[in-house]
Amino acid sequence: MKFAENNQISQRQLYRQIVIAFIAPLILCLFENRKTLGLGGLAGTAAALAAVLFYVIFLIRLRYAFARPCKTAGVVWGRLAALFFLIYCILGAAFLLNLLGEIVAVSLGTGIGKKWLCLITLLVCSLGTQKGIQRRGRMGEVSGGVVLAAVMLMLVLAVGQGKWEYFQEMVWNSSFSGRKIMESGYDVICAFSGLGLLPFALDSVGNSKDTGKTVSFAVFTLGILLILTELLLPSVFGWGRLKYESCPILPLLSGAELPGNVLARFDVLWMGFLLYSLLFSIGSFLHYGHLIVEKADMGTGKLWISILVFAGAVWDIERWGIRNSFPLYLKYIFVPGMLVLQIIFFMTGKKKWKKKLAVACVSALFLLAGCGGVEPEKRMYPLALGADITEGKYLLTYGIPDLPKSTGQEKDGEDQGNAAPSIQGETFREIENIYSRTQEKYLDMGHLEILVLGESLLDGGRWEQVLEYLKQEPTIGENVYVFRCAAASEAVAWVSPQDVSLGEYLLGLLENNPNGSPGQAVTLREVYHEFYERGALSELPEQTRHIFVLNRLEYKSRKEIAVTLGVSQQKVDYHINKANDHLRLKLKDYIPLLLLFLN
Repeated sequence: MKFAENNQISQRQLYRQIVIAFIAPLILCLFENRKTLGLGGLAGTAAALAAVLFYVIFLIRLRYAFARPCKTAGVVWGRLAALFFLIYCILGAAFLLNLLGEIVAVSLGTGIGKKWLCLITLLVCSLGTQKGIQRRGRMGEVSGGVVLAAVMLMLVLAVGQGKWEYFQEMVWNSSFSGRKIMESGYDVICAFSGLGLLPFALDSVGNSKDTGKTVSFAVFTLGILLILTELLLPSVFGWGRLKYESCPILPLLSGAELPGNVLARFDVLWMGFLLYSLLFSIGSFLHYGHLIVEKADMGTGKLWISILVFAGAVWDIERWGIRNSFPLYLKYIFVPGMLVLQIIFFMTGKKKWKKKLAVACVSALFLLAGCGGVEPEKRMYPLALGADITEGKYLLTYGIPDLPKSTGQEKDGEDQGNAAPSIQGETFREIENIYSRTQEKYLDMGHLEILVLGESLLDGGRWEQVLEYLKQEPTIGENVYVFRCAAASEAVAWVSPQDVSLGEYLLGLLENNPNGSPGQAVTLREVYHEFYERGALSELPEQTRHIFVLNRLEYKSRKEIAVTLGVSQQKVDYHINKANDHLRLKLKDYIPLLLLFLN
């Protein structure tokens, strides 16, 4: 099919471009530490969406003023205004590029270094911007509906993970003050600040009389998605836990399942759509950056803009890296400055080498991904994990099913190795390193279904480190069942009368007997909730709880806590030990005994 090249996009293409570009940044970045959650957050979001819809009406009237900023405000002031928006495009692209690199490196574990991943992503996005707005419009038209439908479907499926009592926690404990509404509302307005770039491109949109309706409908669609997420997150995680989550969408993905458990790693599919949205957003920032340079008669920025974006993405100075500085710049510099500038403007009334480079970049991406990947037959997939304390060290035992036997592919005389290897170490990273040195196959925890905590771990007050370790492992879902027993290593090595491993046996028991004793089982997500809110931290005295959170959740040393609070280190030790004793007992009572399921 041959398309006409007129450098114009349709209203439908404009709508889908806006939706794709905003989906991932909104749901990944807006909910840090309950920033826009709760009753006050919902009210602030609703107010902000209403303000943004009114802003769209004003925005459409700026299309002619920003079509040629130097003509509207003069060469000097026009270029200064263009530079103001250009800086925003560069910093915004750098922020999202840094976020994408972190998510891929941590959540997907490709084996590619973060800087290399940022560089390759930037090259691919930069080359995509060379094709012009019409090609971007066609890409948005083809993929926009799919991405939106997929993300909405996934959020709807996640509703089944929610609990009414968790939602009630949000209702009773969240703030509904005027300050909370204003703060959360302003955060949402800042998240929609990218709409301020539209006047630079509206002269390329056909049937201009409908542009206001199109942009408003896009904002309305994103608003529905945003409010649904704000209702869903407290219902799934509980109000207490969300205080400590910097990006709660990611653990939400890890517990997502299709009905019937059709896909074991459904979170990877969801992550794919979010990453596509991030790529489109980065490309949009680059496209508008080039467009602004062109309209301000500042030459071409196709090379140096990309260089500045990459430098900003990898700039990682403590406290002043792009992830910390960009939100402050957005709130206190860009959004107020943008509104002032727009009001002022309203008042003043060479292809072969590009193809070769694109092919080279895509090829490099696949080659690097292949270097970091591991073939399935060279992976080890534990279904059960046991955690004990022996001789003051952690002891992890991996329950690995006999796949050749269970699939009927077993060969006579073939040694399958130890089905439950145990490794001891001072830290979990040390255990992982020992595993890598001593085991032939790569350890893949993405299929873990059962967690067994030994009494030595629970009684020793070190169980919370295990929970934090698991929480930081991106491949481990939160739908893992948790049990306790006297010795986790022995339990994980147990083989059922049917000659299957503990993980296989318990998984079948839990999934095939929903009305029996297995209904007493709890998941890792429920344990997290107990730990953060219900019978754990909330019951501690305020000072004890505060010291425990600083030490175990914010990773402050005892000495740092003593200096910060102005108390002795002995007092800090007292409160931490007191918290450990209390939490250990609560958790021990909450987690079911494994022997009840095996007898």
